[in-house]
Amino acid sequence: MNTAAAIRAYRGPAVFSIGLRPFFLFAALWSAIAAPLWLYAFLSGGPVGLSWHVHEMLFGYTGGVIVGFLLTAVPNWTGRLPVVGLPLALLFGLWLAGRAAMLATALNTELAAAAWPLIVDGLFLFAMAGVVWREVLAGRNWRNLPVAVMVTVLALANAGFHLEADAGGVANLSTRLGLAVVTLLIALIGGRVTPSFTRNWQVKRGGPLPAVAGRLDVVTLIVTAAGLIAWSIAPIHPAAGAILLAAGGLNLVRLARWRGDATLSEPLVMILHLGYLWLAVGLVLLGSSGVAPAVVLPSVGVHALTAGAIGVMTLAVMTRASRGHTGHPLATGKVEVVIYVLINAAALIRVTGGLLPAVYQPFLIVSTGLWSAAFLAFVIGYGPMLLRSRAARN
Repeated sequence: MNTAAAIRAYRGPAVFSIGLRPFFLFAALWSAIAAPLWLYAFLSGGPVGLSWHVHEMLFGYTGGVIVGFLLTAVPNWTGRLPVVGLPLALLFGLWLAGRAAMLATALNTELAAAAWPLIVDGLFLFAMAGVVWREVLAGRNWRNLPVAVMVTVLALANAGFHLEADAGGVANLSTRLGLAVVTLLIALIGGRVTPSFTRNWQVKRGGPLPAVAGRLDVVTLIVTAAGLIAWSIAPIHPAAGAILLAAGGLNLVRLARWRGDATLSEPLVMILHLGYLWLAVGLVLLGSSGVAPAVVLPSVGVHALTAGAIGVMTLAVMTRASRGHTGHPLATGKVEVVIYVLINAAALIRVTGGLLPAVYQPFLIVSTGLWSAAFLAFVIGYGPMLLRSRAARN
């Protein structure tokens, strides 16, 4: 039985018929709630602090989306059967338990020193790392060993976040490591799906095709990994900044070869190029903060990667994959346009606010509102298709 046949044979609740369904839907809902919750606490002096906000956006929301994507993609990569039904529900339950544990510790600081939040929240990503390793090794799918390694490092960074925060109140090293892993995953997997989906769309319409992967792509990934590792260890060192600048430039060249300019008439494809553009811009800004910290603050590059690259690319993949794996046509409607405009506006305003300190707070408020609206639009627009059985195509 292949992956598609296994999914069709499943007879349980539709939401647990494929990995992307519960994780995309509820991670988006959590993102829509968590961002304004932190903003309210930030403005009013409430108990939900910056550390919670950073963790829940990076390891909570983004971790959930990554798991939803990998649970759907890995079976296609390896030819192995997908995780569905009760095992998927249990894995999703671990994610939910992690969110509850993190919220409980944020609202009651006495719980923060206990070991159980680390155990409850940490189990989820370690369990997913085990799933990926099992599938890659059993399927002898050596091409995706780097993905298994990166998910493992993300799980370790999440555990390190708890330990580092307990020891010193902040978890800067673990946060940088987690963000570096997610950024590299976007460069790796985004670098596969963006030209692939562009090629598929252009073949149908007879448009210009993206360049075939080659040596430039390998060099770009190596330099990007080197820059992110250097930044994780020594974030303000000029050498780390220089490598990141080179990585940003290489990713811009890589992106230009994929002919995103020919996809403007199909936002479902074009948004992948915009997400990757945010990745390149984020690397350039992060590198600039290492080379010229008096000109560009480190937070500007960080938010270009988080609000920009992560926000835009995750919604790009979530919309396309959700439509494709629930039997809906790969075509853009009004809800997709609304989602894409809102998330890009949120990222642009968030980054601009970091460059203009005089308007930082009002821009932060507007950006958070736009971010939350983008994810609510996804929940409202995509919730029905993710909760119902697969649509029958004509």
